[in-house]
Amino acid sequence: MQQILGAMRKAVADYDMIQNGDGIAVGVSGGKDSLVLLAGLAHLKKFIGIDYQLVALTIDPCFHGRQTDYTAVTGLCGRLGIPHIIRRSQLGEILLVERKEKNPCSLCARMRRGMLHDMAKEEGCNKIALGHHRDDAVETFLMNLMHEGRLGSFQPVSYLSRKDLTMIRPLCLSTERDVASCARREGLPVVGKNCPVDGATTRQETKQWLREAEKEKFPGISKKLFGAICRAHLSGW
Repeated sequence: MQQILGAMRKAVADYDMIQNGDGIAVGVSGGKDSLVLLAGLAHLKKFIGIDYQLVALTIDPCFHGRQTDYTAVTGLCGRLGIPHIIRRSQLGEILLVERKEKNPCSLCARMRRGMLHDMAKEEGCNKIALGHHRDDAVETFLMNLMHEGRLGSFQPVSYLSRKDLTMIRPLCLSTERDVASCARREGLPVVGKNCPVDGATTRQETKQWLREAEKEKFPGISKKLFGAICRAHLSGW
């Protein structure tokens, strides 16, 4: 956790992510990234010298018409002293049954994001924290380049004018390996994915391409690409 906290503290300082009085809604899917983010923000609050409040927000897509069991996540939130609000949705029904989307990931993400924004406003929050890490930024950069012919990635901090919310990504300087290691060492209650298209996405293909490139021809390529993103100040990096 110490390595994650160090990277988070640097990200908060470098990108001026958090100020006194902020109400931060943490998007918690139950995956390793969001749980490390939640625990990290809770621990960071103890020593960073910034007064902010946290609330954990979970949107259950209810794939296959079944509710996901988030009991262990709620227990973690209780131990951290953070309220946990779960909203059950019909995303699974809408995307896979009614619309019969073959590649629903992008639309699903947009719909979940919109619901998350509404929940954050309902809870009186002015910021939303998401668990995207450094490798996510590199993968997004490559997908934008290869599929859309443009240079860019998501931003460490972005203002959503339509909702008057600021989106922050405190794990943006941490690698996926460090995040996964932290989740294991801390014994965080990761909730298994039940998405029917998990593992068959463009992002997964990009992740696999990077892994193979790292092993076979271009050692350190992810770190080098991330350095290039930062040196070029792409997307506010």
